[in-house]
Order: sequence, then structure tokens, then C-alpha cells
Amino acid sequence: MATRAAWLHYAGGLTQSEVAKRLGLSSLKAHRLITRANQEGLVRIYVDGEVAECVELETAISERYGLDYCEVVPDFDLDDLPLKALGIAGAQLLRREIEQKKTPLIGVGHGRTLAACVDHLPRISSAESDFVSLLGGFSRKFSANPHDVIHRLADRTGGQAYVMPLPFIANTVEDREVLLSQKGISEVLEMARRSTLKVAGIGTADAYASIVATGMVEPSEMDDVRAAGGVGELFGHFFTADGQHLDTSLSNRTMALPLDDLKGTRIVAIAGGKSKTCGIRSVLMSRTLSGLITDERSARELVE
Repeated sequence: MATRAAWLHYAGGLTQSEVAKRLGLSSLKAHRLITRANQEGLVRIYVDGEVAECVELETAISERYGLDYCEVVPDFDLDDLPLKALGIAGAQLLRREIEQKKTPLIGVGHGRTLAACVDHLPRISSAESDFVSLLGGFSRKFSANPHDVIHRLADRTGGQAYVMPLPFIANTVEDREVLLSQKGISEVLEMARRSTLKVAGIGTADAYASIVATGMVEPSEMDDVRAAGGVGELFGHFFTADGQHLDTSLSNRTMALPLDDLKGTRIVAIAGGKSKTCGIRSVLMSRTLSGLITDERSARELVE
């Protein structure tokens, strides 16, 4: 009933009173149904058009950091991490890639921002696109990452999901080699290597980083990375403020593709927020990315 009420109101252009009359309900009941449809994510609103200030920032960032693609979303979210704005823009990117049927295999990382992208993605058919995890998704204690997105993405689109059922970080470099050599795992890793689009979040090396908060990485390990000059993180690889890759014990134990396998591939990062700006700049300076979706405030800091 909530879906029907929302359809009549938004798609059919009926007022809430007209919806109530059509469905034989009270006006209050119709209002509650429409509100419920919004709260449960049944209603998606897309705005076509460009904001001049954002276009200028997109051009400046692309030229400065050598990107093929940049999208800056207007500010409307006052939170430090503008999940809603980034989630909507990221969902539009995924929807375009799926509907154009030119991306048969999409690699996906994890994190709060990518989870928000899936939350804002409408249910669509992805018969031409499958999805593969680019990272191990468990903590050291093998608890599930609350921001793992691969299963939700497959459920939302009907595509096939290929997961990497491993911890984010192995105990030793030797353990990493053993785990990645297992037949099923090595096949998924090869699929990750072949993915024609890799969608990433960008992390930081501070004590409040998402991979620390979710138990993927121990605080002491992140302290070591930070002491070595680490600022930004992409797929478990850490970079200094000037974009130099850090060869750390932590990144050598990460269950993910080596950096050499990422170079030259199409990687689009979705990241923003005041606490992420230094990390984003660090990854941009590495020249690893081909595209970036970020918010207006972060974009201004990246070009100033």
C-alpha cells in the first residue's frame, strides 16, 4: 500500500487527498503511507543538470590530478561525512555503468560510503554485469564487516556476486600467500584483477579510520603506518602526503590486489568529508585513480 500510495503521489502527480480518495483511505493514512515509502527507501529522486561552481571544481581537480572523470556533488549535508550526497552520486554512477551494459565485471571495495551508494541504488536488472570483491571482508576475529557491500549490491541488482571470504589482513605474509593460493580464492582474485571498473572508498591512517573501528586493523598497526608517514589508504595500500606508496608490513598482509595490478586500470573512488580530505589528496597524488566523486567542500580544499 505504501508503494502504491507513493506511485500515485510522485509518478501520478496526485495530491495526498486525491491518493486517499483513490485508495479509499483517510488523508492521514495516505500521508503516513507516503511518508513510510520515503523512509523505507522506496522513493528515489534524481536531478539532471549541472551546478556551475561544481563543474569548475571538477575541471580543476581533473587537471591537477590527471583524472579522466570527476564529479563534485553540491553541499547539502552538514555532517562531517556527507554520506547521503556521496551515496546518491555513487548510486548514479553504478546505475549508469549497469544500464549501459558495457561493464561486464565491476570490482567493489567496502566501507561506509560505498554502503551508502548501494542504499541509494534503485532495484535494477544487471544481467550484463557481475560483481567481485576487491578485498577480504572479515575482521581478525572473523566477524563480518558491517560495511561490506557486495551481497547487498547483488541483491539490489540481481547480478552474480563473487566474494573473497577472507580477513582483511592476514597474520603474516606467509599466511597471506597460503590463503590466496587456495583454488577458489585465487580464481576470485583473478576476477578482481580483470574487473573493468573498480569502485573504491578512500581511507585514512588516523586512529579513527573505518578499518580500525570495524576491527579490520589493530590500532597499534595503524600507529606504525602513521609513524612511517602514511596519510591515505586505497584497497589496503597506504600513501604519504605527496602520494608515495608505503611498503609496510600491514599492506604486505592485506588480502587484496598488489598495487602493480591496480595501476593502469579504471579506478573510481567515492570519498569526501573534512576528516578525509588529506587522505583523498594523498591518493590523488599517487596518480592511481582515474576518477573521483567527492563533495563540494572537500573539492574546494583539494584545489586550494
